[in-house]
Amino acid sequence: MHINIYYGGRGIIEDPTLYVLKTIETVFDDIRVSYTRYNLYDMKNSITTLPQTLKDADGVILACSVEWMGFGGYMQQFLDACWLYGDKAKIASLYMIPVVISTTYGEKEALLNIKNAWELLGGPLGSGICAYVEDTVDFELNSEYAAYIEKKAENIYRTISQKVKALPSSSYAIKQNLIKTSMQLTPQESEQLSKYVSDDIYVKQQKEDIEQLASFFKGKLSETGTDVETEFIKPLTTCFTPQENFKATYLLMIQDKNKTLFISVENDNLYIKYEKQDSADVLGKLTHQVLDNIVHGRLTFQKAFMTGEMTAKGNFKTLRMLDQLFPFS
Repeated sequence: MHINIYYGGRGIIEDPTLYVLKTIETVFDDIRVSYTRYNLYDMKNSITTLPQTLKDADGVILACSVEWMGFGGYMQQFLDACWLYGDKAKIASLYMIPVVISTTYGEKEALLNIKNAWELLGGPLGSGICAYVEDTVDFELNSEYAAYIEKKAENIYRTISQKVKALPSSSYAIKQNLIKTSMQLTPQESEQLSKYVSDDIYVKQQKEDIEQLASFFKGKLSETGTDVETEFIKPLTTCFTPQENFKATYLLMIQDKNKTLFISVENDNLYIKYEKQDSADVLGKLTHQVLDNIVHGRLTFQKAFMTGEMTAKGNFKTLRMLDQLFPFS
């Protein structure tokens, strides 16, 4: 059995939805349930092609965060793509489990909207998780909440594996009428159309070309004696501004280069090197281009995080100190 998890939040450190998903995934690991998580914020340019990932799934979890109103644009885009390009015959056999966590108001309305959307797509529903979280730390440390989520994860497995039947809904009749007025496409035509609508193919080709050029020029630099492993170390060291009575460690994962930059700061002492570490106060993930923009003053760590170009977990205050330690702008 394989379950697809689609996370529609922004990936910020304090999003309690991520904690709920992590707990569910831990239970799945324990009971040996295969799963794949798709972080929609990382796949902005290819959301229209994601309905094709439903082909090999036995069930889906749609997880989203309510930060001010509704469940956000990424999840809405994904559901729109399912309606326009998804294989309705496949969706009709997929149980959907909603996970909606709110840090403001409206989690019940968002849960209902997701359920209604999936019913209109023709898919069956399972019992989901819906909660309001005022303090993320208190929520994560509450053992009773953890036990409840773990129990729910077990029920998700039973619902999908046993294909628990539900009573008929009027949404089915509405869905039939809506489908009649929409464009009729075969699953193959829908898949092809979704690829044309998405710019992902073009972007992917551009990235491959850039990587090939980067590899070529890096090879040229290596031939002239330039050590590519010191990249970013010199500008970070030069720009370092000590902070009194401050101590922290950072791991910056440069995803497209498969490198990990470790930074340790203690008052006016700075240690920085490309190396893997087991832990750090803040773990950040970003691309080579984003870090290059930061060290050249075109972007700050804080702005990169707020715009989603950099994801991070750990102490939020410690993360914000990066711009004071390294004031490039």
